[in-house]
Amino acid sequence: MTPEERRTAEILRTIARDERIKEVVRTSPLLYPLLLTAAKRYVTGETRADAIKIAQRLEKMGYRLSIEHIGENTLDSQIVNEAQREFLGLTADCSQLHTPVGISFDLSHLGLLLDKELAFAHVEELAERARHSGHYLMISMEESTKTEAIISMYERLTQRHENVGITIQAHLHRSLDDVKRVLGLPGKIRLVKGAFKEPQEVALGRSVELNERYLELADMCVRAGRECSLATHDQAIVDELDGRDYLHRPNVEVELLYGVRPELAHVLREKGVPVRLYLTYGTEWYLYLCHRLAEHPPHVHQAIADMFDTARLQDVGYGMS
Repeated sequence: MTPEERRTAEILRTIARDERIKEVVRTSPLLYPLLLTAAKRYVTGETRADAIKIAQRLEKMGYRLSIEHIGENTLDSQIVNEAQREFLGLTADCSQLHTPVGISFDLSHLGLLLDKELAFAHVEELAERARHSGHYLMISMEESTKTEAIISMYERLTQRHENVGITIQAHLHRSLDDVKRVLGLPGKIRLVKGAFKEPQEVALGRSVELNERYLELADMCVRAGRECSLATHDQAIVDELDGRDYLHRPNVEVELLYGVRPELAHVLREKGVPVRLYLTYGTEWYLYLCHRLAEHPPHVHQAIADMFDTARLQDVGYGMS
């Protein structure tokens, strides 16, 4: 990134967490639909039906799928319970798909910050429902202040459920120990760089060093024979993983966010690499949009063009008309 792009990314990550700005967007009859149009490059829509419709089309093209109902940091018990009902509905609706789906979620969306036991009970119920329908759960990773609580709950969940996976953020300094900690547990490991803005003493910034750490953690997971989802859009990392002959291992898949580098998804799929696309839906798309633009600031120009020319969104690059 150029210095200007790094600064833009920093600003985007900061405003993503600004509740005042989020509320202005949410309540504005002009801003909300305008920014939602930009978000639709990365978010399938606001409803479960939107997500399932796109999932069915992508599945026919040969992609594996993860689906998430967006939400986090929920402190209202009514909203937590509504989120649980939505995830139960999503798990049921995934029966319309023919391959195992990763039902992804933030623990803080299901009550982690409100009542840990409530969150545990919610995930247990989801895990059981998902098991019956042949799907699995994938716990997302959140800000570093929640990492220990999330991994501790994962450890507890895997004592009773083998279809629950965990996400590890390579940028956190603690992640080397965390990978060692979870390698002995069942469930898929999803490895990401990490999208949250964190202090230097907690995490690495985007750098060559971070890429090296990502590859080190990927090496640990792949060599251990663990089922792992290597989630990255970084061409240098993808090329290195390919050079190490990891991408055709039976325990490895590449995971890409819906709308981000669809051309890479297509190329990998054509090479016979298992590709999983991570689909999101819901009304809490503001933070998600900010993070996607922060990861590649030149896409701000793309977002502005999308807002005023919705025809651009008719094909986000997966061959859909």
